[in-house]
Amino acid sequence: MKLNRKKLELVKARTCMGQKEIVAAGFPAGTLTNAMTGKNIKPETAGRLAKVLGVDVLEIIETED
Repeated sequence: MKLNRKKLELVKARTCMGQKEIVAAGFPAGTLTNAMTGKNIKPETAGRLAKVLGVDVLEIIETED
């Protein structure tokens, strides 16, 4: 599973959260970097990131439209 970088950036802007705030909320920095650079992540990792951002996971993952 991959994150959609554009979607993630929009959610970060909407929630006023940068990488520092996401890491401060308990999300591992290395995992966030990997996810943001297009590496595959586990579904539960995407779910945890979505939870930290307060959005549905579908708002940040790559989907086939």
